[in-house]
Amino acid sequence: MATPLTADQLLKALRDEGLTVVEHPGWRTNNRNHKGPWGPTHGVMIHHTVTSGTAASVNLCFNGHSALPGPLCHGVIAKDGTVHLVGNGRANHAGSGDDDVLQAVIAEKALPPDNEANTDGNRYFYGFEAVNLGDGKDPWPAEQLLAIERAAAAVCRAHSWGAGSVIGHSEWQPGKIDPRGFTMASMRSRIGKRLGAKPAPPAAVKPAPKPTYEPFPGAAFFKVGRNSPVITAMGKRLVAEGCGRYSVGPGPKWSNADKNSYAAWQRKCGYSGVAADGIPGKASWDRLKVPNV
Repeated sequence: MATPLTADQLLKALRDEGLTVVEHPGWRTNNRNHKGPWGPTHGVMIHHTVTSGTAASVNLCFNGHSALPGPLCHGVIAKDGTVHLVGNGRANHAGSGDDDVLQAVIAEKALPPDNEANTDGNRYFYGFEAVNLGDGKDPWPAEQLLAIERAAAAVCRAHSWGAGSVIGHSEWQPGKIDPRGFTMASMRSRIGKRLGAKPAPPAAVKPAPKPTYEPFPGAAFFKVGRNSPVITAMGKRLVAEGCGRYSVGPGPKWSNADKNSYAAWQRKCGYSGVAADGIPGKASWDRLKVPNV
C-alpha cells in the first residue's frame, strides 16, 4: 500500500529509469478523481491499446471516447519506447477485477485465477497502455518491451515494490486478453532483474552528424552531355528552394531545365543579367548547399 506519486515524482521516476518521457499537454490535471478515490496504490497494470500510430493512441488515451472518458491510463508506451504521460490520478484503465488477485499483488505472491469482477481496480493500479493492435501479429519492438520493463520498474522502485506488484490486464479482469504478444511472467522476470540493479542511466544523446556538401566542380562541369548524380542532387535542392523548372525530373543529365532552374536560383540570390545565365558559379553553388552524393 502506498500514497500515489505526485506528477513530479512520477515524471522523475520514469526519467531516472532511463526513459524518454513526453508530457502531453494537460496530463497533470487529467484524471477521474471526481468519480471515485485514487489510492492507496498497490501495483502497476500493463495493457495494449488495440490501436496503431502514436499520435492517435495518445489522443485516445488522453481523451477517451463516448463510452469511456479519459484518461484511459497514466502513460502510453510507443513502439519506439517513448512514454507519453496522459493522466495523473484515477484513470479508466483497470475496471473491476478480482479481489483475490489484489490481495496476491499486495503480498507479491503467485496470482490466483481472475474469476470475479468485484473490486475497483482504477483506484489501486497505475496503468500503462502499450501501442499494439493486440491481434497476436502486431510486433513488439525490443525498444517498446524495454520501455515497459523500465516504466513498471520505475514505479515499483519509487514505492519499494517488487516485480510481483506488476500484472497484466488479463490477470486482473475476467475476459481481458491484454497484453497479448508476450507473457507477463517473462516481463516480471525482466523487471525483477532490473530492480536488483541500479537504475539505468539515461541513454546518451549522440550529436547529429554535421552535414557535408558537394564542392563546386567548376563551371566547365555543367555542359551538354554531362551525366552525374551531382546534377540530380543539385536539381533536388533547386526544387526545394522553389526554383525548379522541371516538367520531368530532375535527373542526372545536364539539360536546359537544369540551366533554367539554376538561373532562377541565381536571381533568387540577387544576380541579374549575364550573372544569372544558369551556369553555376562558386558563390551561388556554395549558397545552394548541395549534399554529398
